[in-house]
Amino acid sequence: MSVEESLKPLFSAITELKPSFIDRLSQAVSIPSVSSDESLRPKVFEMAEFLKSQLITLGAEDIQMRDLGIQPPPVVDPKLQLPPIVLARFGQDPAKKTILVYGHYDVQPASIEDGWATEPFTLVQKDDKLIGRGSTDDKGPVIGWLNSIEAHRKVGLELPVNLVCCFEGMEESGSLGLEELVAQESDKYFKGVDAVCISDNYWLGTKKPVLTYGLRGCNYYQITVSGANADLHSGVFGGIIHEPMTDLFKVMSQLVDVKGNILIPGVNEMVAPVTAAEDKLYDPIEFSAEELSQAAGADTGYFDDKKDILQHRWRFPSLSLHGIEGAFSGAGAKTVIPAKVVGKFSIRTVPDMDSDKLDQFVFDFVKAKFAELGTKNKLNVELIHGGAYWVSDPFNDNFTAAANATKLVWGVDPDLTREGGSIPITLTFEQELKTGVVLLPMGRGDDGAHSINEKLDVPNYIEGVKTLSAYLHYYAAGAK
Repeated sequence: MSVEESLKPLFSAITELKPSFIDRLSQAVSIPSVSSDESLRPKVFEMAEFLKSQLITLGAEDIQMRDLGIQPPPVVDPKLQLPPIVLARFGQDPAKKTILVYGHYDVQPASIEDGWATEPFTLVQKDDKLIGRGSTDDKGPVIGWLNSIEAHRKVGLELPVNLVCCFEGMEESGSLGLEELVAQESDKYFKGVDAVCISDNYWLGTKKPVLTYGLRGCNYYQITVSGANADLHSGVFGGIIHEPMTDLFKVMSQLVDVKGNILIPGVNEMVAPVTAAEDKLYDPIEFSAEELSQAAGADTGYFDDKKDILQHRWRFPSLSLHGIEGAFSGAGAKTVIPAKVVGKFSIRTVPDMDSDKLDQFVFDFVKAKFAELGTKNKLNVELIHGGAYWVSDPFNDNFTAAANATKLVWGVDPDLTREGGSIPITLTFEQELKTGVVLLPMGRGDDGAHSINEKLDVPNYIEGVKTLSAYLHYYAAGAK
């Protein structure tokens, strides 16, 4: 029997189970598992227990709640526990291939006061959209794997692969402890993993599915300029002292120009040139400048050409200024001279940028520009965190299985895309487990992950479960 024929009863069951699948997601969304909010840390643990109970019900084996210990500073509570990484298996047949599926069960903060149209932690179905925090990032895809397992059980269809689940609760807060656990378990719990599938990204647009084979990395920096011991009154000290904010503005204004060009010497010279073969991968992708404007909510883009937009979004570096800490930012007109200000910016990295070299280029440039000011204030520039870029072969067995599954469910060949953001654990899985990773998204490009009114379209949720399921069967059958 062909893969397509064997999947027909499974797909029928997935369609039939839609109400219970939506209910399962509703239960997950109702738990405000915000990892960045210490007061909500118990809810993150509650979400881990919810997943454990679901896994038990679905017949998982060797379920482990891996303790990661105390969260390191900066924290308010010095005894704050990190949420566990939830591990589980479905099958250990040596004759089958083994796939590891990764997702995260923590979410971004959300409040009705932020501008949500509905309570963010109550899943609301409206116009075929499932609205709620975590619906698409990343509870929908995580629950999607559980739904796939339930559908297999309902029709008595054996999973075609051994499935290993790895669900973490700190992805939105830096994935603390995950890299170490993957390294420790590479030849233990994760031994024998043939491929990894991550569904923590999105379609490029709203109409055509994609597979993602590349991610930019991210090096995040901060510049601290300090002067007086305390904030000062501008009426008393304005015009007679070196002001930290003025110095910081001057330095940060020289990092990037108004067209987005990085001005730090040596950075652009590290970037790998676009090959002819790579350039052709952009030809079939459906995208337009109008879609960029819709996603941004304004027509403020640098480029009009599709390739220019996508290549600068995915495979060229960018430098973004993010904010200033320590400055007056409230309502009103407070005439204060801040004693210390901290400017924050990041550089999205791409092949073949060397992270250590990039750091040195940044440090040398910032220090040189600060020295040119002749100021008496003090400077410190440092790397806060870094995550490497990732690029895979979009035509290997793992991607071929995902492409076949996508075409079967959606009726079109998926676009092959990269992402401008980063998922550092992707590279960790690839390097530590010495295997390939595919990014197989469930949600659409307009889902609003991290934003207000985050949603997941019902068709993407249900057809997404079918896609994840078909991927397992195609991978088991081998590339064709």
